[in-house]
Amino acid sequence: MRLVIGGRAQGKLDYVLSRWNLQKDLVWEGIPAKGDLPHLIERRTPLIVNHFHLWVRRRIEEGRSPEEEMAAFLDFCEDCIIICDEVGNGIVPIEPFEREYRERVGRLMIWLADRAEEVERVICGIGQKIK
Repeated sequence: MRLVIGGRAQGKLDYVLSRWNLQKDLVWEGIPAKGDLPHLIERRTPLIVNHFHLWVRRRIEEGRSPEEEMAAFLDFCEDCIIICDEVGNGIVPIEPFEREYRERVGRLMIWLADRAEEVERVICGIGQKIK
């Protein structure tokens, strides 16, 4: 698994597609449903999970556990590239939900970075290897 992080609108998806010579049909907005995974894994190409932070937000809003779902996903699909905006910088939000969302995305990023083969940060479309 590879993790790509960076600020909003910094060219993360274009960077990933170019760096690993991949096509946009491999891009998912969040984690694919379990029923889609066997077909996707048979393709033998990395699956790209784009806007991971928004997927986490939706799961929290639905009362689900993005942490548990992500662990199950990685057990089944190790060859993936996860793209996530950095959401922990700036002013701490007043709303409790926004603070919880920010905290959970941050903790998931720590967990994912620990498991990842590579971690890169993209700024202005340029990747910087962190791990």
